[in-house]
This record gives sequence, structure tokens and C-alpha cells, in this order.
Amino acid sequence: MSTTPDDAVRAYVDAHRTEFLDDLAAWLRIPSVSADPGRAGDVRRSAQWLADKLTTTGFPTVEVWETAGAPAVFAEWPSDDPHAPTVLVYGHHDVQPAALADGWHSEPFEPQVRDGKLYARGAADDKGQVLFHTLGVRAHLAATGRTAPAVHLKLLVEGEEESGSPHFPALVSARADRLRCDAVVVSDTGMWSADTPTVCTGMRGLADCQIDLYGPDQDVHSGSFGGAVPNPAMEAARLAAGLHDADLRVAIPGFYDGVVELTDRERELFAELPFDEAEWLRTAHSHATAGEAGFTTLERLWARPTAEVNGIGGGYQGPGGKTIVPATAQLKLSFRLVEGQDADQVQQAVRDWVADRLPAGIRHEITFWGATRPCLTPLDHPALRSVVRAMERAFGRPVRFTREGGSGPAADLRDVLGAPVLFLGISVPSDGWHAPNEKVELDLLMKGVESAAYLWGDLAESWRVPVTG
Repeated sequence: MSTTPDDAVRAYVDAHRTEFLDDLAAWLRIPSVSADPGRAGDVRRSAQWLADKLTTTGFPTVEVWETAGAPAVFAEWPSDDPHAPTVLVYGHHDVQPAALADGWHSEPFEPQVRDGKLYARGAADDKGQVLFHTLGVRAHLAATGRTAPAVHLKLLVEGEEESGSPHFPALVSARADRLRCDAVVVSDTGMWSADTPTVCTGMRGLADCQIDLYGPDQDVHSGSFGGAVPNPAMEAARLAAGLHDADLRVAIPGFYDGVVELTDRERELFAELPFDEAEWLRTAHSHATAGEAGFTTLERLWARPTAEVNGIGGGYQGPGGKTIVPATAQLKLSFRLVEGQDADQVQQAVRDWVADRLPAGIRHEITFWGATRPCLTPLDHPALRSVVRAMERAFGRPVRFTREGGSGPAADLRDVLGAPVLFLGISVPSDGWHAPNEKVELDLLMKGVESAAYLWGDLAESWRVPVTG
């Protein structure tokens, strides 16, 4: 077996570029907004469109999997090599809401190409990055003369990622036998920049909650009762102010239990990236950096857990004054988690911390909205080295390493399937995920196609697995 010839891959990709982009545009026209119940039919139509496309691509098994919410799409294409690894590609076909009135320069569900960029909701997140695997596997077959991929290839494309993947863990658990694999490839991330191709090696987890505080049974006069009864708005402010110590470390006891610390090598790799803090602040629409003492901005974003106040409220919010002690107040918090932290333990630590800090006369309720676990790929894993080599062949330059500060469902796949998670994404920060005028760079999209085409042969050559049964 030989690795996929580069010239043959590029020739095939170039020859089918127009057809591929026409297909992508057709898919992008389907407004598969999972957060909008009125778009449920469109989400289902998106799933069926993808299932049909995977069938015409050549996958012998393609199924639409129902969930308690939106449908997912599963496809499978076995290799003719029994020792080949099994790889599961993950992505999602649902998208964020979008409307012309939000500030789009063109209709968000009517794709337009301008200056080598394809503008549409879902162009980068995540339809473009899912679909490049269809052309990638065809280029892999055409360049090698194979009739089946060099790996046992599976795809799982869910329909609720933009709504928090509420039914995804149950789907993965229920279908674990069908999804069993040696590695998971997630194509729902990006790169540092077009000039600095990178591979993501980890994502943070997430736990978020609302704390409702109750004091008097109704709003009461602050002159008659203020200073003599507990004030829930003041207690919400105390909780928010007490989240961090003077070094901006999270002050909740037990919060850092199990945290996997950065190695010296990982810190060196982060430092190699061409990070311009002033430019980053402009993209953050902020005027100064802040965070846990002893860490750089990138280390804080990618490898440290955090606590944020997402919202705080209570009492009178109208014009002028209203001298009351309010009856209720609310606090919304989110916690980004890193490898080694247990979301259930963090939630319990938050509950205990809140209960210990509130005075008598203040009742409270805490509602957590589920949790997403963190995910980290070992730098020395052989499958990660294959992803790096594949991207280096496509981009013609060294590939560096990043992590993602955000969260996703990758850890559900890792934990249930017992397989490492690898990230193969070609989006860049300017693509504007979740924002008006989302786009994808067409040349980078084709590099994603190439990377996928090279990856399957590299994995098959460098990572043999024993035959069982």
C-alpha cells in the first residue's frame, strides 16, 4: 500500500471543485436552525440532503438516526483491509439563527461568492467542514485506485450541536456498537490563520447555571426595612464578587481538583504562535487583558478553567429611583472546565459554596443546564501525528498546535467509545462563526479536502490494529 499521491489528489480536487461548491451551496440554502422549532422541518430536510449526498458519494451504508429532537446522519464505508483502523468523523448539520436584519450583507441562506470567499450561514460552521470529507474520500480513492477507503470510515453528523446537543450523549450511548472506532476525527474547529495552519488538541468543557435568590415575600420599603432584612440583590452581588480571589483564581473550594496542568512543552508550543495581543483585543472588543495570575492570555483561554458572571439582576430596573428592598434576584454563571475536572463534582462544589455564603433569610435555587466535558489529545498519539502530516502535505508548511477555549460534544464520543479525539478543521477566526456574514475561504476549504484525502492512507500505514473475533 502506498500513501495517496499528492499530484493525483490535487488534480482530482481541481477537476471536481465546481461541482463540490454547487453541492455545498445547495445544502447551505436549507435553513437548518435547530434552535427554532419552526425550522424543525428544515433540519430534517438538511439531514436527508446529506444522507442522499453520502449515498451518491459511495458510502454503502447511510442512515438517518432519529433522536428525541433533531435527526442525525450516520454513514459507514468499510475498508477491504482487516487490519486498518476504524475512524469516525464527527460534525453537525444544524446552524445558528440568521436574518438579513442582523447585519448580513446578503441573504444568509442564499450563498454568495465574493473575493474567493463563500458567504452563508453554516459555510464554515459546520456544513463546509462536513462536506469536504465527501470530496476528500473520493479524491483518496481516485488517486490510489482503491474501491474502498484505506480505513474503515464512519460519519456521524448530528442535528442539535447549535442547541447544546441535548440528545447527543444518549444517541452515542444507544448506538455505541455501531459507532465503535479506534479514533474520532472532529471537523468542527479552526486554525490559527491562513498563514499558520494548526491542529487543535483540546477543547474545554462547560457547566452553566442560574442562581435564583429569594428574600422578602414581596418588594418592601427600603426606609422602613432596609438594613434590617436581608437583600437578595446585595447577596447576588456578593456571590459575584466572591467568585475570584485577588489573583483572579476561582475561589470555590475544590474547583481545581484534578486539573491537568500544562507541561513545559505545551507552554513552549503556545508561545511559538504569532500572537498579537493588541490585535486580539480588537477582535475581543475589549481594552485590556485580565485573568488568572501566572498565565499568558492563550494559556488562560485554552488550558485554564474559568468562572464568568453571564448576567446579574434583581429589583427595580426602570427609569429613576424606586427605594425598595427587592424580593428576588438572579445570577447566571458559566464555568469552563479543563481536562481532569469532573463536571458533576464542579456542580456540587458550586452548590456547596453558594449555600455556605448566603445568610439566614435568603432562600435559593440553583439550576444547571447540563454539562459538556473537556477533551484533550496527547501530543504523542500516532493518529494525531497522521493528522499533522496530512495537513502539512496539503498546506506545504509546518503545522503548529492550538486548543479551543470553547466547548463541544467531542468528550462524549471519547468517553463512550474509548477512542482518542482528533481535530481536523480549516476555518479561520475571520470566518465569523455565529456572527453576521459568516463565510469560508474557498482555497482553505480545498486544503481541507486535500487533508482528508491524505489522512486515510497515512492512518492505515502508520497505525495497524489487530483483528478480533
